[in-house]
Amino acid sequence: MSTPFDPAAVIAQFIDNVAPYDPNPDADPVAVVGVRTALGEGVFALSDHVIRALCRALESYHDPADRGTCVGCGSRRLDENLHCPDCGRLHGILGQVIVDHARRIAAEDHP
Repeated sequence: MSTPFDPAAVIAQFIDNVAPYDPNPDADPVAVVGVRTALGEGVFALSDHVIRALCRALESYHDPADRGTCVGCGSRRLDENLHCPDCGRLHGILGQVIVDHARRIAAEDHP
């Protein structure tokens, strides 16, 4: 079981990591972000520099479960074996090998 994230603590740490590089540290905040979870809460006044860094970080995030889109049905739920649970299609090299093998078997059965 994984340790739960404390989103408020993560945001506070992000601000601490980015704020030293703010070229205008005395400027008024341009945004306020509030987070409330079962683990805690926090309200953070963010400078332009920090909010831009946060937005860039969020834009560049790639979910580790994102394995692409099924070419058969368009689902985005490919599993770790590149199998689409929605239509059953297999993707990637393994999927292509299985499809090619199935075609050969089908061709042998029906001359």
